[in-house]
Amino acid sequence: MTPTILLVLELIGTFVFGLNGALTAMEAERLDLVGVTVLGTMTALGGGIIRDLLIGATPPATFRDWRYLAVALGSAVVAFLGRRFLHRVARSINLFDAAGLSLFCVTGTVVAFGHGLGPFQSAILGAITGVGGGTIRDITIRRVPTVLTSGLYAIPALVGAAITAVALDLHHYNTGVAIAAAAVCFVIRLAGLHFKLNVPTSDLSGGAASEER
Repeated sequence: MTPTILLVLELIGTFVFGLNGALTAMEAERLDLVGVTVLGTMTALGGGIIRDLLIGATPPATFRDWRYLAVALGSAVVAFLGRRFLHRVARSINLFDAAGLSLFCVTGTVVAFGHGLGPFQSAILGAITGVGGGTIRDITIRRVPTVLTSGLYAIPALVGAAITAVALDLHHYNTGVAIAAAAVCFVIRLAGLHFKLNVPTSDLSGGAASEER
């Protein structure tokens, strides 16, 4: 994959995650334009900043290339201006979240591998890139992060990142593999949402209720 294609995928991921963060801000907290822009930007850029800091790429790409910040800000403004239309689109927030997760788990893995990390470490950082923005979003609006409550959030990111890391390690990575890895992550995430799939949780209330009955 050329640096240009990698940048395009990262900017697309930044845009859709920015939309997700901005829509979440309007739905959960009814924030004004400034608040919507701040939360959208944090969601869009958070995962990449965490990744870059962990691999020692300082300053993070967000602050080295103005296009990241411009796209993040633009996506938040687009979401604010088009909020009535976007809220009519069924599950638009979840769709944007799944799209951002899918793109970032791939690009995060590629960037980490390019900095000399092994395939396992690269896959972990790829997953962190994918879930980082959403985690910052949830913490900011005082919500338990989705990555801690939804079994099919981190798992799809890890699967997509693992496919990418294996392909990179075997020298078979290309644009087609990137699209396939992102698609697998996207489908697993949406399947989890549609069918309400999850991994076992630590909630004991159901068991207690059953014993009382």
